[in-house]
Amino acid sequence: MARCASSIALLVAVIAAPSGFAQSIPSAPPASSSTTAQTASHQSAQSAPATLKASSQLVIVDVVVTDNNRRSVHGLTAADFILTEDGAPQSVKNFEETSALSAADATKFAPMPTLPHGIFTNYTPAPASGSVDLILLDTLNTPMRDQSYVHQQLLAYLKSVPPGTRVAIFGLTTHLYILQGFTSDTELLKMALEKKLAQGSPLLDDAVGGGGIQNSQADDLEDLGVDPGVVANLRQFNTEQANFALQMRAQYTLDAMSQIAHYLSNIPGRKNLIWFSGSFPLDILPDASGDIPNPFVAISSSEDEFRDTVALLARSRVAVYPVDARGLTVSPMMNASSSRSYSGKSGTARMNQDQTNFFNKTAEEHGTMNAMADATGGRSFINTNDLRKAVATAIDEGSNFYTLAYTPTNSTRDGRLRKIKVQLDRPGLKLSYRKGYYSDIFEKTVPDSTKPESSFAAAHGLTSPEALHLAMTRGAPTPSDILMKVGVVAITPPTQTEDKPAIGNAPAAKTKGPYRRYSVNYAIDPNNIVFLRNADGKIHADLDLIIFVYNAAGETMNTLGNTIHLAATMDQVKKIFAEGIYQHEEISTPAKGEYFLRIAVHDLHRDYYGAVEVATSQVKNVALTPPSPPSLTTK
Repeated sequence: MARCASSIALLVAVIAAPSGFAQSIPSAPPASSSTTAQTASHQSAQSAPATLKASSQLVIVDVVVTDNNRRSVHGLTAADFILTEDGAPQSVKNFEETSALSAADATKFAPMPTLPHGIFTNYTPAPASGSVDLILLDTLNTPMRDQSYVHQQLLAYLKSVPPGTRVAIFGLTTHLYILQGFTSDTELLKMALEKKLAQGSPLLDDAVGGGGIQNSQADDLEDLGVDPGVVANLRQFNTEQANFALQMRAQYTLDAMSQIAHYLSNIPGRKNLIWFSGSFPLDILPDASGDIPNPFVAISSSEDEFRDTVALLARSRVAVYPVDARGLTVSPMMNASSSRSYSGKSGTARMNQDQTNFFNKTAEEHGTMNAMADATGGRSFINTNDLRKAVATAIDEGSNFYTLAYTPTNSTRDGRLRKIKVQLDRPGLKLSYRKGYYSDIFEKTVPDSTKPESSFAAAHGLTSPEALHLAMTRGAPTPSDILMKVGVVAITPPTQTEDKPAIGNAPAAKTKGPYRRYSVNYAIDPNNIVFLRNADGKIHADLDLIIFVYNAAGETMNTLGNTIHLAATMDQVKKIFAEGIYQHEEISTPAKGEYFLRIAVHDLHRDYYGAVEVATSQVKNVALTPPSPPSLTTK
């Protein structure tokens, strides 16, 4: 079941370059916790807006079945599975078994469309069936010593990797980076591992690792007999600083997971994300030591962000396999480098407190890993030093699974957690699958086309500013919720410049001319865009076209944002679904230097994005061509 049976297969003929480039992009709608079948049938005009969708919620559950020796079990049928949601029996509408591909089949990826010079897309080829694997090297949450061990273990795995195994490697600091796209070339994967080896985290207390427990400044003052009130206040200050760093780590990590979900959303089938990390707690609990005046001041929770992230991962069928990069963990009290003083009147209390803190912290961090695995249908690997085997096991288990799809008997979309339970009538078998999903609501009222237009994105109040930030981050994986192609060409010849930026551009205060102007021609796949019928009888879609210009240092030099209110007749909508949505924009960069265009489209009603990133050096020799054909959209 590489694609949802309820979704419309669509080939979009695109004219992405002004000269008229015609090529088709295969559309692979994401399989989600709730997949909607789209239809362009006539609906009568109503006083209140009505969606143009015939909603058919389809929940997809991938189930890994293993025996007592963790070997994959094959040959089961739909009748062997018992499926319930919130305790109510569910009828399996579609059932399929997927086995690991042979070395020959694993290399049979759909071909990348042949793109002329100056044409770019966020479409990613994937196997026609099976699963894909992605390794995330989390340097944000992992000490450098453990990063080095992960590197050694991954190199050992690559020496014995089965032929045809196709893997991508991402890296996480305070930003998410693609180190290597999907490939079965082990030499390329080895080179990717070298790119981000042993990067120190700015948010870890012990970025190197193995530092043991040291006396804090508050401990030293306490041992000197300083006023207990001063000592307590200093401990309060240090606690708040440490908890703020934890909050930042949680936010950056969940943001990265969201970006990965958006990046993988249009690759069909199951995706296995192998996450090497030291992890972090989702909840920062009140301080129970009694050493600080206000134990509740620094508490926080990332549960809401966790819920949203899990929903995105579920929609993209991403199963997370967390691997504790620290291996078998022992108390830092046992480390020879510890200098914490356990003598004097405070010694026994400090020892008990440190031991309690270690057990609590470890339990919370492992709890996060287990929660992420359970919520997405993966498996966590904790307290094991054989990280090579963990990778091999995760890829093997994630390549052999059963797919169950059902339409819930409870069709209410109230955003609440629905608990899924899968059982077998055969004893002694282990099942791994996501234990629930959030019933999502993504249809919102279309803005009246007679209202004044906003600028872009957050101005509508229909989008998350954080989602916009992640989609537009320089160098980050490009979201593919909406498939698109863009044609980019310089309007001003290399020998000419302009004194002012293009109309509608908003250059940063530090950006100075002269400028070079570029034509950007969008060709957008409408398959994952929400279309609504408004009270005026026309069919509407509302999109933001957004372009950011970055310099080589990652600084924003210029931005452009236009909101497109599409208002079309039924015949025009049919043409849109047959050919795609075209739009022309113009953006300026300083004439000298290398710049990067982050070009995106955003659906205002479902907060979906598509984006590509283009360096000006990639289009410096693209010839100027006649203007693009007129668009069906109206600004």
